[in-house]
Amino acid sequence: MQHKLGIIDLFSGTGGFSQGFEMTGGFHVLGGIEILPMSAATFAANHLNAKIVNDDILKITPEMFSERTGIRIGDANLIIGGPPCQGFSSIRPFRSLEEDDPRNNLYESFALYVRYFKPDYFVMENVVGLVTHNQGRTIKEIVSSFEGIGYTTDWRVLNAVHYGVPQRRERVVMIGNRYGRQNSFPEPTHFFEAKSMMSRKHEKLIISFPLLCENLKPAVTVEEAISDLSPIGSGESSTKYAFIEPKNEFQRLMRGNSEYVTLHESTNHSEKMLEIIKYSGRNIYALPTGMVSSGFSTSYSRLEGHEPSVTLTVNFVHPASNKCIHPNQDRALTPREGARIQSFPDEFIFRGSRQQIIKQIGNAVPPLLGKAIAECLLRQWSVS
Repeated sequence: MQHKLGIIDLFSGTGGFSQGFEMTGGFHVLGGIEILPMSAATFAANHLNAKIVNDDILKITPEMFSERTGIRIGDANLIIGGPPCQGFSSIRPFRSLEEDDPRNNLYESFALYVRYFKPDYFVMENVVGLVTHNQGRTIKEIVSSFEGIGYTTDWRVLNAVHYGVPQRRERVVMIGNRYGRQNSFPEPTHFFEAKSMMSRKHEKLIISFPLLCENLKPAVTVEEAISDLSPIGSGESSTKYAFIEPKNEFQRLMRGNSEYVTLHESTNHSEKMLEIIKYSGRNIYALPTGMVSSGFSTSYSRLEGHEPSVTLTVNFVHPASNKCIHPNQDRALTPREGARIQSFPDEFIFRGSRQQIIKQIGNAVPPLLGKAIAECLLRQWSVS
């Protein structure tokens, strides 16, 4: 590879997805667009040479984006992004789409950018619910839309846990190219028998088979991901690592050149909540009868240290949320522990208030999932 391939990141959020692409050394981010100001600020802080447009993509045509960023047709080899799921509601045939049509949805805006900039490839990720939305017609229409503008398109359901992320997090990943090639998807590098929202027999679901696990690494566990972060109590914080040296490959990757820890700050839990946490276990039913009056089965429950985390939510610092109490410390996860579980390197910079940062972490695409997809694409480029 003589030069790095250029990326436009749509619906960029923090830039976690594109961070994964840059981790390969084969890509660099040219620019992005993100509607939330603090998420855009986080993106800018970690992609210093990229141009970020903080605006609503429904109001910014590709031509306007080009004018603001200086990115021209032919500059971007790849467009990536994850349109928020409100784009499910009104998919229409792409041939009827016009840039100033007020009925446009977020998927169609993504397609408009692809049609305008003509990248070699695009990668679009989203929630698994897209597969069954409208009895499966929505995802078929999206594929048809991209094929209608000349992109050979396919999709798979990937679980981040199979690519070195210490978290069971499924995503739909759609890839298209304008050269008529068959699209490839990353093979698992780690083994874990994770449950899926899809049938295990579904042809689009990528899993790691037990019979093949001798060629795969074990999945990264919660304990392996966060055990080098100093023990702290409710309302406490620390900027020091618990050990001078990282204890495993994942910790070594996450630490990079960092000499101290940021965002390792626990929520200050009430006395009542601390009593609930003391009794917490695998699920809400571990609590004494009557201790809590409501909640999902996974509320007020501890993560298992010897397993990967369940899917992180945007409220992972609050015990009432989905299974987010520390495996052996009486508190919920800290923002730094959440970032580790999402596979954000410790050097990654987050902007905004604590609550804004927590939501940015919870909503992000795990960078190591992006890296696995990027490495797969680089192999396709190398044989083209």
